[in-house]
Amino acid sequence: MKQRMEKLTESAGWLGVVLILLAYALLSFSVLSADHVWYHALNLVGGVGIIVDALADKNYQPAVLNLIWIAIAVYAIVRVVI
Repeated sequence: MKQRMEKLTESAGWLGVVLILLAYALLSFSVLSADHVWYHALNLVGGVGIIVDALADKNYQPAVLNLIWIAIAVYAIVRVVI
């Protein structure tokens, strides 16, 4: 059971990394713009994935960083939608 949970949290972390890098690549190659809701959604979900893994490992620095990352993404999504 513990090993399965470790695999799930590790997978969430890797998914988070992939989503944040994907968002950055899509922005850099002008596929998405910085005011596109999908750019911020990818960052938000990616941040959540990294937080899941960081908290499971009791690694608080990436958790705090990504909590702020998520807050920025939520603020940006609200600005874009409203």
